[in-house]
Amino acid sequence: MSNTQQHQESHTEEHHSPIKTPKQLIVTIVLSFVVPILIIILLVNLVAAGNQVGAGSDTLGPEATAKRIAPVAHLELVDASGPKVFKTGEQVYKAVCAGCHAAGVAGAPKFGDTASWAAPIKTGLNTMVTNAIKGKNGVGVMPAKGGNPALDDFEVTRAVVYMANNSGAKFDEPAEPAPAAAPAK
Repeated sequence: MSNTQQHQESHTEEHHSPIKTPKQLIVTIVLSFVVPILIIILLVNLVAAGNQVGAGSDTLGPEATAKRIAPVAHLELVDASGPKVFKTGEQVYKAVCAGCHAAGVAGAPKFGDTASWAAPIKTGLNTMVTNAIKGKNGVGVMPAKGGNPALDDFEVTRAVVYMANNSGAKFDEPAEPAPAAAPAK
């Protein structure tokens, strides 16, 4: 046998296919169609998922949208010559006093805690109001008017009465001051 014949015989060997039965052929053909379709569907869902919101979520509702686009600041125009509208004790408490008195920060008597308010209540309303208006240094540090100099003394008094009455005191609500007389023209 010559070298050429041996080389030709080695190339005539049969190549084997991984698919040996008709059942394997059918499964391969079906999978060759199903797998790409599934991949396309999954990719479409992945791309479209950016626009979906969670179940029960109202992030795209009209209220949520209005809240997102609402202006950060609120400007309220008030007639300077008109009568002053005083805030209630609760409004002042929530806006200014709650920062310290809701949690008892820096030794402040905690709102609603009768034990922590017992000593200040014993000093009387006038002393409490004076300390609130002028500020108090000592065990705790309280800035004048709770740190809001725009508050009227009457509003501070209302806030003191509100906090003290919710903590065991029985102070009367202060009477609103009479409006200032209009300047003569």
